[in-house]
Amino acid sequence: MQTAFFSHPACLEHDTGDHPECADRLRAIQKALEDETFHMLVREDAPRATEAQLCRVHPADYVDAMLNLCPAEPDHLVHIDDVTVVSAGSREAMLRAAGAAVAAVDAVMEGWARAAFAAVRPPGHHAGPAEAGGFCLFNNAAVAALHARARWGVERVAVVDFDVHHGQGTQAVFADDPALFYASSHQYPLYPGTGFPDERGVADNVRNVILAPGADSEVFRTAWRDSLLPALDAFAPGLLIISAGFDAHARDPLAHLRLRADDYAWITAELVAIAARHSDRRIVSTLEGGYDLVGLAESVAVHVRGLMDA
Repeated sequence: MQTAFFSHPACLEHDTGDHPECADRLRAIQKALEDETFHMLVREDAPRATEAQLCRVHPADYVDAMLNLCPAEPDHLVHIDDVTVVSAGSREAMLRAAGAAVAAVDAVMEGWARAAFAAVRPPGHHAGPAEAGGFCLFNNAAVAALHARARWGVERVAVVDFDVHHGQGTQAVFADDPALFYASSHQYPLYPGTGFPDERGVADNVRNVILAPGADSEVFRTAWRDSLLPALDAFAPGLLIISAGFDAHARDPLAHLRLRADDYAWITAELVAIAARHSDRRIVSTLEGGYDLVGLAESVAVHVRGLMDA
């Protein structure tokens, strides 16, 4: 069964200025996936997310505010906070980023793809229902999850997050809904300063593992093997969505973990195995962080290869 790859040129036009979350991230990924290994990927342009799709997660006034905040002037940047920026190209980019995650769900539920990867920006997992931050505007993974339930009737949806930062936005959407599951490993102390083990959700449907600065492959794999993967397996999701951040890589400038590309190959294989047990191998992944271009490209390449084995 084929693997789908969703992206859109508009995601390159989300201008953040001199910023780690920049268009070169997508260019590095695109170059890595030009290798012959990936010639079987089905490459699709991401559609725009609709207002109805976004409003399953975000209130309508928040959606309108984000879309109308983007300036008309091509060289003008608007700062939502110290690190979260929008420009003239951001409106289209954020709609395509969320739309890519939605289209990825449709691809695997329609059955023409077994797995799908959305290479998009801006990322999403720090965006809460009515709050932007941490480079994120709309929560792409959460929008995809609630779309899976609304359109396809998937009763139990899980998002797993191996970005180095805790996805407090996704957790906020999921914590009070027992049919949604969120699991994260992340460095602490580090932005956003959330994601403690005692944050368990309304029905034990949230799981967090803190990784100390300097944690390496062994610590990361133990956290997932002993805690997060068994909890995910017990939840038995009908669809598995990955918030795929690669900033726990040892090369990354924004954090202090020591993962390598083969750790992302390992976690991808473990998640694919769980999807095989519970969701007919259906698995969706959407890009979150990763700010060293070499580490990002290497890690995405092994991640996508793993998805192609689903």
